[in-house]
Amino acid sequence: MWERLRLFLKINDARFEDLSRNNVRTVLYRDFSAGLVTAMTAIPMAMGFAMAMGLRPEQGIIAGAMACLIGRTWGGSKYQVYGPTAAFIPLIYALTSKYDHGFLVAVSILAGIVLCLSGLLGLGKIARHVPNSIIVGFTVGIGITIAATNLYDVLGIQAKSGPGLIAKLAGVVEHAGSANIFALVIGLLTFGLTRYLLRLSIYIPAPLIAVGMATGLAASFWSAKGLTLISNKYGSIPTNFFVFTPPSLPEMTAQVWMDMAYFVVAIVFISGVESLLCSSMADRLAGNRKTPFNPDKEFWGQGMVQIITPLINGFPCTGALARTATSIRAGAVTPLAGYFKAVLKLGMAVFLAHWLEVVPMACIGGIMLWVASNMINVKEMKHVLASNRFHASLMVYTAVMVPVTDFLTGVLSALVIYFVLRPFLEPTVQPQPAEALVEKVAA
Repeated sequence: MWERLRLFLKINDARFEDLSRNNVRTVLYRDFSAGLVTAMTAIPMAMGFAMAMGLRPEQGIIAGAMACLIGRTWGGSKYQVYGPTAAFIPLIYALTSKYDHGFLVAVSILAGIVLCLSGLLGLGKIARHVPNSIIVGFTVGIGITIAATNLYDVLGIQAKSGPGLIAKLAGVVEHAGSANIFALVIGLLTFGLTRYLLRLSIYIPAPLIAVGMATGLAASFWSAKGLTLISNKYGSIPTNFFVFTPPSLPEMTAQVWMDMAYFVVAIVFISGVESLLCSSMADRLAGNRKTPFNPDKEFWGQGMVQIITPLINGFPCTGALARTATSIRAGAVTPLAGYFKAVLKLGMAVFLAHWLEVVPMACIGGIMLWVASNMINVKEMKHVLASNRFHASLMVYTAVMVPVTDFLTGVLSALVIYFVLRPFLEPTVQPQPAEALVEKVAA
């Protein structure tokens, strides 16, 4: 364990093995370019994630930047980009709907400590035992949840959405008469433009271009069409991002203790599974033939992210599949790409803060619908459905239970079913490992 601790505290380790005196200029240029492309893509996405979680838009910017700095310093992957992810949206939204940010900081720190200890104890490989069918079902369920959560913004409905998938959909039907056709057009244009431009080239900062288009329409031709802007909902976006936010706890009752345990376990699970899958995808996508990612060190890095990031006005983050793939395809070689991404993201956010305030909420909803569509991978679903009935049933069960109940209930109950019935129903030919999902998501 002490050997692991020494390794975890070493910053200049094998992750920088591809940087040498002979190629320093080339590597710095490639890492800087990758950081710039990823930063331009990440700003509107980070804001959208934060608002979908019930937090302020600037909290997404600082969380994404700080998570990348911390994760690239202590994590176990050469290439992974850290930041807000879709998997955390329903979880953190459930927390912020009931408690304040201080409680989020407290449970995140506890989860971070658990992750650090898990890394020290060498438990990083455990997350790989989660079957692909449950991972696919989980991502589909999260995609459905994100889409339902952002329907109000896309439709321009002013009413507050209820908790849970059924309540949200019922609210959309109930308030359909108050929908704003101009908001719907902006939401669909944002979704379509983002999707189309990224198919053309990974180097195009599609979300940022879509934000510019939507903001231009909202500020000119459609300025009097009743569109809700970020400033209408959240006020001005401050540029003093680094605000210390200490943990706090409400009066401790049995329900608070249960909620605390629930959120800690959920943060640990999402952090561990998603970061290890993302790290595995990153090594394969980058064609890494040297030192592979270290799962135990990745747990340590995730723990540090969850401990430090929320203390600086952020929230829990983990390895981001799409942004990691973007960074690698843009030329990233070493963890320096993550440092460049973090610094450039903060710099651009400060410069663009005034303009980000006048972005219509329908545009953010459109970006989140694009994120949700990426979570639902039809090819991967077909692969699981064609594998065998046991894993097909697990996928469908998880995909339904996650949005209908909640993340942890859906996933943990699926895992219990899997391990109880596995000796009787597991096929002779093993199903495709869970790591394959991230390769298809990145493709």
